[in-house]
Amino acid sequence: MKLLSVNLGRARAVPYTDQPDGLTGIDKRPADGPVRVAAPGPKGAGASGLAGDAVCDTRHHGGDHQAVYAMAREDLDQWERELGRTLANGTFGENLTTAGVDVSGALIGERWRVGPDVVLEVASGRIPCRTFQGHLGEERWVRRFTERGAPGAYLRVIEPGEIRAGDAVEVVHRPVHDVTVAVQFRAVTTERAWLPRLLAAGTALDPEALATARTYVEKRGG
Repeated sequence: MKLLSVNLGRARAVPYTDQPDGLTGIDKRPADGPVRVAAPGPKGAGASGLAGDAVCDTRHHGGDHQAVYAMAREDLDQWERELGRTLANGTFGENLTTAGVDVSGALIGERWRVGPDVVLEVASGRIPCRTFQGHLGEERWVRRFTERGAPGAYLRVIEPGEIRAGDAVEVVHRPVHDVTVAVQFRAVTTERAWLPRLLAAGTALDPEALATARTYVEKRGG
C-alpha cells in the first residue's frame, strides 16, 4: 500500500461554487516534493492539513476532522471506465491518491502511518457538493457519486510530519467495530435507518455525523 501522489490546489475563481468570493481549491495537482502535514485547527478557522493546499469554503470544508482527503486510485480507474475519460490524480479534489488501500472500506477511527512520521485517522466519507459537480462537469454527478457509495475518506492528523509520492501506507490501528467509511456515508445520505449503527464508532466519527446519529436515535430510537 502506498501513496501515488500528494495533491495540492490553488484558489481560483469559478462560476459553479456558492463560496462568497467565488473561489475554490478543488482542482488539485500532484506536488513535486515533500509536503508538510499538520492539524489545521477547528472547522471554520482551520483549512487544509497540507501546507500549500487551498481550502476556500471553510464553512463546509477543512478543519481538523477534514484535514486530509484520500481517494483510492482503483476507484478513480473505475470511474474512468464508466465516464470514458482520463481522471488524473487529484481530479476528485483528493489530497492523497493511494494504491492498494481500501479507502472507503476503512473503519472510522482506523489509523494509517504514511511515510516514516505521519499518522492519520479516518474520520468520515466525503459528501459530494455543487462545486464537485461543477468541477467534474458531469450530469447528475452528485447523485451518481452518492449511488456508487465509495466516497473516499477524510482524515485527521494525529502525528504531523512530511509525506511525498511513493511513501508507504501502513494500517497501524483498527478499532473493534464495523463502521466503515462506506457505511457512514450511506447512513448520512441514502440509508438514514443505518444512523444508529454509527454510534459504535463513538468520538472517532466526525462530530457532525455523530451529532446527526445521536439526534436520530433520540427522536426515533435505535
